[in-house]
Parts: sequence; C-alpha cells; structure tokens
Amino acid sequence: MTALSRISLIVLAALLSGCASQAPAPSPQSTVYQTVGSFNGNADDVLIRALGLVGTPYRYGGNTPEGGFDCSGLIGFVYRDAAGIKLPRSTRELISMRAPGIGRDALQSGDLVFFATNGGSQVSHAGIYVGNGRFVHAPSSGGTVRLDSLSNTYWQRTYLNAKRVFTPELAGNP
Repeated sequence: MTALSRISLIVLAALLSGCASQAPAPSPQSTVYQTVGSFNGNADDVLIRALGLVGTPYRYGGNTPEGGFDCSGLIGFVYRDAAGIKLPRSTRELISMRAPGIGRDALQSGDLVFFATNGGSQVSHAGIYVGNGRFVHAPSSGGTVRLDSLSNTYWQRTYLNAKRVFTPELAGNP
C-alpha cells in the first residue's frame, strides 16, 4: 500500500469518526425507547422521514434539520419526528439499548445499523437501514446526510451489528 493510500485511509477514518461517542457507558437497565406523547408511527414513516433528510449538512452534536445532524442526532430526530419514539442520544447508548439484535441477512426498514469506524470493535457510527442493502446516515464533517450501501467494502469491513426498534410488541401499539 502506498503512503498516499495510507494517508487517504487515515483521513477517511478521521472524518468518519465525527460521530464517535464520548458518553459514559449506559446502565444495563436502559429501555429500548420512550414514547413522546403517544406512539404514532411505524418503520415506513421512519424510512420516509430519513430519506427526506438526505442532503442535510453534517454537524457534530447536531440534531435538527435546520442545524444539521451527526449520526446519532439524525437517528434520534427521525424516530422522534416520524414515530414519537425517543431513543438514546449517543451511539454507545443506542447499541447498548435493550432491543433485539438483528442478523445482517434479516435487516428490515427502520433497523439501526452500527459501525466501528475508528477501528477495533467499539461503536463509533450508526445509521438507519432503509431496505435493499442501503442505509441513511450523517457520515462526517463537511459532508451531508446520505444514502450508502452496506455492500460497500468500507461499510462491510466496519459493520458491527444491528438493532430492531420496531419490535412486535411495539408494532401492536397504535
């Protein structure tokens, strides 16, 4: 690998680490979600809202369309706005919440996908799966919310796991 290739990979990793979580480890009793008012959406609503935010600027710590998004801010906004569900704020809290883990071959729209973009096995990035092997996420400083493919070599290499927010017991609540 040439020096330029190594530098490019390091720069890419640094840019993608903008969503790295610095929050303390969550307590094991954290719940999967809290409803905000009344639960009023489903995975399709989440999918449509997430896709509608493609092109919104990235901003570290951002959690609104007007101010921009980081990865966990995007996820929190979409679930709150589209379904009335309040999720944890950081990627570490999201990956630790009590929600079913989902195999890559069983992903459905609305599932959360997690990545270790800083190397190792600690979560540092997350997105919302929208179907057909694609996910919406807020990837890095200077970028925008975008749609990417899980089949991309980079995302395959950094993929950790997925969680399902819309469980059967939640789906049964109108």
